[in-house]
Amino acid sequence: MSKHFLPPLSPDDLPPTRVTQLDELLLRQLEEAICKRFFKACSPMTRALLSNCHWYFQINAGTLILIVISYDTESYWHMANVIPQMVEKLKLFSNTAKIRFCPPSDGGIPWEIGVDEIPDEGDVS
Repeated sequence: MSKHFLPPLSPDDLPPTRVTQLDELLLRQLEEAICKRFFKACSPMTRALLSNCHWYFQINAGTLILIVISYDTESYWHMANVIPQMVEKLKLFSNTAKIRFCPPSDGGIPWEIGVDEIPDEGDVS
């Protein structure tokens, strides 16, 4: 069996070896655009709950992460109850997204869950 080897790529055809300021800017713009689209896709109740927390998106090593920081225990528990709905909306953007959920500073440690770890609402019997 003969093997065909392709000639090496020229440096211009290779991906960059370091992240440029333009790459960082485009990544931030992508996070902001996802943030706006995600908020619009959520139900009015979820939007109201998100408005009572600090939340944002971060893309880390190609993984989309929704970070939610609750300021008080009540909003923390309300947000915990809508995680299945938020997961469904996150799946519109990425099947491998995660939610990092941070309780109030005196209420425990942050935890993280992947959208692929929660069954679809229709799958639960």
